Amino acid sequence: MTTMAALQSSFTSLSLSSNSFLGQRFSPSFYPPLVKSPEKPCSIVAKLKRWERKDCKPNSLPVLHKMHVKVGDTVKVISGNDKGKTGEVTRVIKHNSSIVVKEINLKTKHVKSREEGESGQIIKIEAPIHSSNVMLYSKEQNVASRVGHKTLENGKRVRYLIKTGEIIDSVENWKRVVKEKANTAEVAAGS
Repeated sequence: MTTMAALQSSFTSLSLSSNSFLGQRFSPSFYPPLVKSPEKPCSIVAKLKRWERKDCKPNSLPVLHKMHVKVGDTVKVISGNDKGKTGEVTRVIKHNSSIVVKEINLKTKHVKSREEGESGQIIKIEAPIHSSNVMLYSKEQNVASRVGHKTLENGKRVRYLIKTGEIIDSVENWKRVVKEKANTAEVAAGS
């Protein structure tokens, strides 16, 4: 019986009162600050592929990088296995700053047969390369150059080659690129 009396007395001494620690509210110094520091990067990460993670803006959209090349530009590869080769940009992948250049960085792909009786194939595809490994190229003067931006008299902002002064963005160039895209879409739809 003495143990029961000891237990009852210990429970009564443990009652939650306003001056005990358990009954008190935390002071504001214990709470973390509610304001985020601006120098800290966003912790949101998008899953593009199972193995690939990408930093996101606060609205959960992935951060897209501005690149100095666009579709239809002629570029020269300045590093890697295809160093020194020139080609035309066919595709731009903004989320990881990669580009696909025609006839550059060819990789072998083994394709299985889809139907019975059909044999498998080994084909060459153009793999993406990072945009920092290419420089814009002038066909007329055979020189690679960095890109600059300037505003023309009519208020249009264009890109130009710094070494030669040649303007890259022209209406004819974009019309040609749009026609080629339409032609490839028709061929794909026809087959």
